[in-house]
Amino acid sequence: MGIAENSHYWTARVAGTNPASPLGEYNTAWTLSGSGSDGSVSGDAWRISGSGQTWSQTVANDDNDLTIMFAMKYIGNPDNNQVLATLDNGSHRVQIKADGTAAKLKLVGATTVTTDDLDLGMAEADAVPTLLRLTLANDGTAKLYMREIIEDDAAQQHYLEVTGSSSVSQTASFGNTTGSVDWYVSYFTPHGAYSPDEMDMSDWTTNSLIRTGIHIVNVLKESNRFYLKTHVTDAAILYGYDLSSQAMISRIQPPSVHVLTQKLESPDFLTLGGRRTDQRYNVIIYVTTRGTDYKNAYRQGLSIMGEVFDELYTKTGLEGGIDSLIGYDATLDSKLDDDEIVCVHTLTLTYMKKIRMFLREV
Repeated sequence: MGIAENSHYWTARVAGTNPASPLGEYNTAWTLSGSGSDGSVSGDAWRISGSGQTWSQTVANDDNDLTIMFAMKYIGNPDNNQVLATLDNGSHRVQIKADGTAAKLKLVGATTVTTDDLDLGMAEADAVPTLLRLTLANDGTAKLYMREIIEDDAAQQHYLEVTGSSSVSQTASFGNTTGSVDWYVSYFTPHGAYSPDEMDMSDWTTNSLIRTGIHIVNVLKESNRFYLKTHVTDAAILYGYDLSSQAMISRIQPPSVHVLTQKLESPDFLTLGGRRTDQRYNVIIYVTTRGTDYKNAYRQGLSIMGEVFDELYTKTGLEGGIDSLIGYDATLDSKLDDDEIVCVHTLTLTYMKKIRMFLREV
């Protein structure tokens, strides 16, 4: 799908309160189907029981890429094939359904796949509500992400994927008409079929991690510059979640490029109400090379760093007044030990962005 644009946001956001009365601006109310008396606040969640409720959002004809997120806990297991969430973009439909137990869910489109074991009833020690993200793209591809994990610890795909079935009627909805379920959060956007690496629940995290750090990783992977295209593999251009020597040298074959959003600050709030802020993001880029002749490693690393700078200077921070590259600092490594064969040059870029602060209430 691609990273969420600056103008994209969760158009409906509710966190354990009445979905018909969301808080804040630019936060669309959910529409109820069912009995109003069968849903109520219970602790930190909106509990639906009795004959049930289904809460929906209107999906327009040009809303072809959809995402809905929610976190829930079973108080009483819904019946097998109970629909818990639906996305329908007018061409395709996908649904999350219960399987009658508190262990699994079904993703149902043109075919059906079943999750691995989940703790939907929060029976395990230190249990938390199950967080789910359902997306539907305009080509009918539907994905279900569990706990916002894309790959597990063994680097295996952690989400489920099906092709949607034929459309019935355009909608985005959540709820249950059997069992008893606590719904802790429910978010929806018609702006895109976004993975966890493309749009976070938090606008702050989307801006700092995704639109800044991960976006830079994607720009460098797509570069046509010589060293970035031929010497540094896509797998060796990555976000710097792990900057240990084991990760940077042993797991990833140099040359490599690690990107890290290292510091954020907002010197001033532009209005008394704090509706918009100028925020500065420091992005550190580590270029790692290795060679028995340190001079060669040093020169290759500098060539790669030059391409990184040129690529980012010409491809990022180009929205004047909204997203600008305003400065940089470079630190070049040098050999200080006779046995040293690894060279790590460091480039720090500073971006200034104008961030809206009024799309965060739940």
